Amino acid sequence: MSGPAPTFNLPQDDLSTLEGHGPALVTFGEAMLRDTPADEQRPEATRLVHLSVAGSEYSIATLAARLGVPTAYITRLPDNPYGWMVRDLARANGVDTSAFAWADKAEPIGRYIFELGRSPRPDMGWYQRMYSAGSRLGRGMVDWGRVLRDSRILHTSGITFGLAAHSGYSHNPWLEALEEALQAKPAACALGLDFNYRATLWSEEECRRVLEPLLHQAVDCLITSVYDMARHFGIGCGRWSAADILANRPERLEDDDLRAFGAEVIRHFGLKQVAITLRAAENTLHHTWESAAMDAEGHFFRSPCPRPMIIADRLGGGDAWCGGFYYGLLTGGSPVDGLAKGVMVGDAAARLKQTLMFDLPMMNRSDLQTVLAADAAGVGHQTIR
Repeated sequence: MSGPAPTFNLPQDDLSTLEGHGPALVTFGEAMLRDTPADEQRPEATRLVHLSVAGSEYSIATLAARLGVPTAYITRLPDNPYGWMVRDLARANGVDTSAFAWADKAEPIGRYIFELGRSPRPDMGWYQRMYSAGSRLGRGMVDWGRVLRDSRILHTSGITFGLAAHSGYSHNPWLEALEEALQAKPAACALGLDFNYRATLWSEEECRRVLEPLLHQAVDCLITSVYDMARHFGIGCGRWSAADILANRPERLEDDDLRAFGAEVIRHFGLKQVAITLRAAENTLHHTWESAAMDAEGHFFRSPCPRPMIIADRLGGGDAWCGGFYYGLLTGGSPVDGLAKGVMVGDAAARLKQTLMFDLPMMNRSDLQTVLAADAAGVGHQTIR
């Protein structure tokens, strides 16, 4: 543990400083529909599915808006009932959808089939995102100057930029859209990126070719894992080399290990902040979660301890953490307090989300306050054996 755990009263947070003529947080990426068997059959055997909305940046925007942060989400959708469903649900949760780009009604919406696993059978997912309407949001489709005029954070993920390779496009439309956004955003608006590598979308070489220049040139805050940095860039973690990390050798990463990792990642890419999420899975039901964050000035905060979860649906857990982390950064006050609050609220959101079915983090500040209070009191956190 890196120090005494701070306490917060989220329902009493004053969010008036975030109010302006536009959203404080803007996220962009593909929204999808998810098909999950409703009868616990395997996907090929079921004839009854739950249809739900998903997407990393969509989920982050949903949580931030539900926590009271003025938030906009940007995507491209077919102008048909499935596209309207995505829009209407975002609006219902308080997300600004006015910058959506609309495609012809015949274009496909991104989808994935998901089979919920139980040990020893793992979770399984199948993407259907090739040539989707959402994969083709590009230059000239968004009025970035309008949507970003009051923004403090612009967020996207590595998943978004992998869609072009997945579809075999000769250029990367989302990367071109981001270049426009970077030209239009206020100087004080930070660019956040969740590395979020998906091998089902693109190769490691393709990923590095696109994301490495972006990390060096434009990203302010990187959210990642120790494993991804070892795998893609050969970065170790303190006492543990990249090879050790990839061989799953570390039993416990100490604070000094994570401090060394954070400092190296920040130095390597020239970042302002790095955040690290840490999950340990005993089986498909029993996981533990913790995280850490560090900035270029050396301020560091780590979760007071790993916390157990009993998993209902792990999808969206990392996205909920991102939404909670950004909430902490935006409401925490000083850089030190913002990091601590981001880690603590992010942890509570990630753990609570994974007790809920489907991707979206359907929670509010009172829900998170209940988790934080239970953590502080040591209630309900016996070690899972």
